[in-house]
Amino acid sequence: MNRNRKGLAILMRTRMKKSEIALPHPKVDVDDPNGDSSGKVLLQDVKEWMRASISVPGSKSEPADVNLEDFSQGYIKLPQDGRRQLLLSLSREYDVSRARVRELMLQYLSFDLESSTGNEHCSSSEQESGLAALYRTEKNLRDALKPTYAAFFERLNAHPGGLKLLVVLRADLLSLLAKENTPSIRSLESYLKEKLITWLSPAALELHQITWDDSASLLEKIVAYEAVHPIRSLLDLKRRLSVGRRCFGYLHPAIPGEPLIFIEVALLKEMAKSIQEVLWDDPPIPESAASCALFYSISSTQAGLSGINLGKFLIKRVVELLRREMPDITVFATLSPIPGFMQWLLSKLASQLKLAKLESDSAGDLSKKESCSTFKENILLQEEEKAILDATKAGGESATEVLHDLLISTNREWTKSNQLLTALQPLLMRLCARYVLKEKKRGKALDAVANFHLQNGAMVERLNWMGDNSEKGIQQSGGIMVNYVYRLDEIEENAQSYFSTGHINASSKIHQYLR
Repeated sequence: MNRNRKGLAILMRTRMKKSEIALPHPKVDVDDPNGDSSGKVLLQDVKEWMRASISVPGSKSEPADVNLEDFSQGYIKLPQDGRRQLLLSLSREYDVSRARVRELMLQYLSFDLESSTGNEHCSSSEQESGLAALYRTEKNLRDALKPTYAAFFERLNAHPGGLKLLVVLRADLLSLLAKENTPSIRSLESYLKEKLITWLSPAALELHQITWDDSASLLEKIVAYEAVHPIRSLLDLKRRLSVGRRCFGYLHPAIPGEPLIFIEVALLKEMAKSIQEVLWDDPPIPESAASCALFYSISSTQAGLSGINLGKFLIKRVVELLRREMPDITVFATLSPIPGFMQWLLSKLASQLKLAKLESDSAGDLSKKESCSTFKENILLQEEEKAILDATKAGGESATEVLHDLLISTNREWTKSNQLLTALQPLLMRLCARYVLKEKKRGKALDAVANFHLQNGAMVERLNWMGDNSEKGIQQSGGIMVNYVYRLDEIEENAQSYFSTGHINASSKIHQYLR
């Protein structure tokens, strides 16, 4: 696989245009780890460029753009620890001036609201003067509640290459939060996320159909960023961009030549049950015979845009475009992975095995035994337990233990045995339906992919046994895939219902597994 990827990259670079755009490299290198800092970019240099960009709007001798450019180049070259120190400094030293906020709040509280907002004993000129003072103080208070780094982000966004750097900054902040979840860093990351949502609104994004005729630079990024079904070869890429297939991406003018997110679509006669049907080796059906647009992969390309739902708007735009171009397409659906299912199931099985052992060890301690019984759960039905034990001819082990061992085995022997597949299919499909429909986190679907499509207004239509028999598919979801369907006249109602109550709309086929 790696060899194929390498060969693919080499082939693409032969077509790459010289005008490929990237963040400029700094004129000097980062600080030497051995301590020799002569002629090198030091952390204090980047901090100084940041300070100058924040506090000095610019002058004839040293315009703000120079400091922003130096900061941009220097930051990209900083090692991770240098970036960490700089972000900590930005979050703490350029936060809200709380002394100024307190001063303005006291000033605001000192106003006589009656004389300012209407009192029959006050003249109109006195009222106007009082209102003017109120509005002025309210404006000053709003300005004071903005962190000092707000203006810095605004200037960076307006600077060439600045938006891309801000996305990198947020990616670094998210990485830092995973290790140091401090209030100041949380506040900095939250503020930057809100600004990025504004700057990357759908109105500012360009929907671009990616084709084989696009630059090699752009196509190489599609290969590198494909996160769901890896592109195996140049031929595989060409198939995904040719007859019967579509690929659309959102681009931003400030980050040219690089899709922020892209979606791959298959034009089919009917909704596919397996990814093998989609990643075909034979020619597809004529596009004129298609009645289903199947979204089989959606990939975000920027770690710094995590949690910013560009996919919702991308799907809506693509649906609108396809409806106009191909009115015979009436079904808009997905063939989606269930990436958290196997992890959830193995965790459930492991916890039940642990409880069973504790219960066995504490046979003489009634309080401990009752405590274990409280958390004990019969994950498997009686007929499922019997099917597992009959298929494996296991002696002395519980069906739960046998199932756990089968699912964690590295050789995936259960996928190579018709007897084991027959025994495991009913229980895995039932438990997968439970996972998708019933397992929640803060009132919403536990599975990230399910949550994404449900909040966009889709409904759960069908589970597909062995929909993805690749190593990744088996490891993540036992090979099961799910179809979510976007019924255009129900999207808004479904999304609102899910948002307000966490209700998951699903077909009767799915609910049958839970009966």
